[in-house]
Amino acid sequence: MAKLSVIVSGRAPLSRLRACLESVTAQSHPDLDVVVAVPLDDTAARALAEVHEVRDPRVTVVPVSPHATGATARAAAVHATTGAYLQFLRPDDRLPEGASAALAARLDALPDPPDVLLCDHHLAHWWDDAAPSGDTELLARMPGRTGLDERPALLDIAPVPGNRLISARLVADHPELLATAGDVYLSYAALLLARRVACCDTVAVTHRRDRPVQRRAADPAAHFAVFDQYERLHELAAAARPATRSRLYDRMVGDYLATLARRDELPPDLVPDFFRRAARHAARFRPDGHRLPGGLDGVRHHLLGRNAYLGYRLLRTANDRRRDLRTAAAIRAEQAAAVRTRRRYHRALRRRVDQDLAVFSAYWDRGVHCNPAAIAAELAELAPDIHRVWIVEESRVPLLRPGTDHVVPGTARYWDVLARAKYLVNNVNFPNGVIKRPGSVHVQTHHGTPLKRMGVDQRDHPAAAQGLNFDTLLERIDRWDYSLSANSHSTEVWARAYPSGYRSLDYGYPRNDVYYRATGDDVLAARARLGIEPGRRAILYAPTHRDHEARWTPRLDLPRLADRLGDDTVLLVRGHYFHDRLPGPRHPRVLDVTGWDPVEDLALAADVLVTDYSSIMFDYANLDRPIVIHADDWETYTRVRGVYFDLTAEAPGPVARDQHELTDILTSPAWRDEAARKQRHDFRLRFCEYDDGRAAERVVRRVFLGEGEESLPPVLPLDRRTPAPTPEEATRR
Repeated sequence: MAKLSVIVSGRAPLSRLRACLESVTAQSHPDLDVVVAVPLDDTAARALAEVHEVRDPRVTVVPVSPHATGATARAAAVHATTGAYLQFLRPDDRLPEGASAALAARLDALPDPPDVLLCDHHLAHWWDDAAPSGDTELLARMPGRTGLDERPALLDIAPVPGNRLISARLVADHPELLATAGDVYLSYAALLLARRVACCDTVAVTHRRDRPVQRRAADPAAHFAVFDQYERLHELAAAARPATRSRLYDRMVGDYLATLARRDELPPDLVPDFFRRAARHAARFRPDGHRLPGGLDGVRHHLLGRNAYLGYRLLRTANDRRRDLRTAAAIRAEQAAAVRTRRRYHRALRRRVDQDLAVFSAYWDRGVHCNPAAIAAELAELAPDIHRVWIVEESRVPLLRPGTDHVVPGTARYWDVLARAKYLVNNVNFPNGVIKRPGSVHVQTHHGTPLKRMGVDQRDHPAAAQGLNFDTLLERIDRWDYSLSANSHSTEVWARAYPSGYRSLDYGYPRNDVYYRATGDDVLAARARLGIEPGRRAILYAPTHRDHEARWTPRLDLPRLADRLGDDTVLLVRGHYFHDRLPGPRHPRVLDVTGWDPVEDLALAADVLVTDYSSIMFDYANLDRPIVIHADDWETYTRVRGVYFDLTAEAPGPVARDQHELTDILTSPAWRDEAARKQRHDFRLRFCEYDDGRAAERVVRRVFLGEGEESLPPVLPLDRRTPAPTPEEATRR
């Protein structure tokens, strides 16, 4: 079979590179080599690629200078290939299962080897990992063997390098193919230079298409690179037939107008310059006798060719107004009461941003909790001149500490502080109506390390999504400036589940700082507040919420478990915050602490944690105390909710599948033996990566005080951290 070479080059989030390499090395085709070009300064990507190089002899890692251009990196990778055909991938791309073998079989079936094998592809969006490309029908109409001058419509196939296999001979004969790293150039130049092109409907690659706001955040000026690519392409096409040059011109102008039409694609200040440069190309490269398309598209082409930016803006404004008029009546009908509120809010938006005002909220305005509370406390120490205001629902105001400045949702002052505050900190999202104004800073702290699927990753799990509007979710995400993370796993998941242009702060979770700052006296005081007698073992049981259950269904017979564990054990039962109280019969050694605040007190007081799939396990692991997993419905939970990893295989301690097994573990040394310690150590290495007691300090100094990364305290290695003493240690001291 034909030998293929897959080339992976470029930069992308580590999670995407991992998915790319896993899809490539999973290919069963025996005559395959894989070359990965990795910048020397991207240590994480290089380490990942080198792991695959060790595991799979087909993989070769080519380190390139961090200052090397994309074209240089791609060329360096080509020199290391041995295949007869080359497939160029971005780290965002994935190969479908069996794709390489299927493509090799296609090549073997052809009587003459083509210069380019043009294939189909899938598109990976946030809502669909394998959407059809739209090219399938066009490819089906193409003859098995053709050329660009015979079929100029080949240029209508999306310019995705991975959807075409390019002969290594063609690349060697035409080094200008690697003159630039642009996808448009490589895709079209291969067709312009090829003498023989074969077409097939095999899906060769799954190509990820980021949202426009992500592309803009990654490199606001990246779209300007396309001008050089099209200029080079028109030079290559100079000797082509008029029909080919005309088709290339149409593709170029269509791409330029599409970029201008997408509101989130270009920053507003770059739009005029992009239009002017596009207009120069539209005039310079227009073939003789070229006819404009009809209708509104023809008007746009005409305005671009005349460099009539003012006319283009007027046309766009008129279209926007027509669209707004069509929806205005519905908006007035549905939101009559909200209009007054919005007007008040928009009046407040006209006032200056208050540089010394910070608004905090947690768990949908439930009070002073979680990461926002820890950040607010640190802010009071390091920057007391910044005024802190909490958003708290009216029913919970009596629970606030005296002197806590707060606003109730929907009130006049609520909208005033949301409009004027420079800093807005939340562990969920602020309401849809909140506008991200220039100069404001939105910090998303999250409220746990993700085991279950989150954000747009819930699209295939309707019981979890429960009617979530993903488009609206994306609009809320686009307001974020910063996203907090406690570990690399979270950083990768947030990038995928919440795709946008924010910056990840890999500082740890501020709410976990207390687990390294608390003293033995703090531990004993927490137990005293809960009424736990000295010498008793305290087991914190914290089950999570099931999205597919209307109410909390007890998964354990707690009175029976308490009886089996004996008089020296007390169960602290912490329900999910969606629930108010513990159902079922009462028992003297079963304490319902569902409403206890803060939850960190419960963790400090406990000798061991028992949980199912709650994110509390990741926080509690910082204490380096025993954890037991009760996974009685793991298969159902994974199917309905979706998870990111197999907890039963990577648990922080022993795993029980029913109450009998759980009882056996807790009545034997298994809950804290050497095997349990080894599991916990491995779990902590992965999930307690950034937590060391100084997370809140890093956030305040970076976000509120504007300090650079180099001045922040570095994260301590795990073996240099000292968590709070256990209750047993605290008692001995």
